[in-house]
Amino acid sequence: MILQRYLTRKPKLDASKDLKKIISRLTSTTQTRFENKLDLWYQEYETFINEKSINPSTGKEQYTHRRLMAAYKSLRRNLPYLFTYKNYPDLGIVNTTNALDGGVFTQLKKLTKLHQGVNRSLKTKLIDHYLVNYNKKL
Repeated sequence: MILQRYLTRKPKLDASKDLKKIISRLTSTTQTRFENKLDLWYQEYETFINEKSINPSTGKEQYTHRRLMAAYKSLRRNLPYLFTYKNYPDLGIVNTTNALDGGVFTQLKKLTKLHQGVNRSLKTKLIDHYLVNYNKKL
C-alpha cells in the first residue's frame, strides 16, 4: 500500500498516527464516515501539513511534511475508487488485493523472469496471453 510507504509502519508525528488510524478502518467503514473522518483530520492538522520550508540545496519552497501531504492527497484523489467494492456488491469485488499478489502476479513475475532476453513487444504479448488464459482457468 502506497500510504504505508508515505506514513511508515510506526509513524512518529501525531498527524501521521491519526491518519494511519483512519486508514486502518477503511475496510470496515462506509464512504461517508471515512470522508467525514478525513475531513475532520484535515481541519485539525491543516496548518501543520501546509507548513512550508525552503530547501537548502535548491532554494525553493516545499512542504515541510511532504510525505504526509502526499498521503492525504492520494486519499483525496482516490476516494471515489476506494469503496467500489461496496458500491457494487453484485460484482463480488474483494476489499483487498491479496488474491492478486499471491495468485496472478507472482506467477506472472516468474514467467517474465524466465524470458528475460525477450524484447518489449514479445514480452507484452506473453503477458497478454498469460492473462487471457488465466481468466479462462477461473
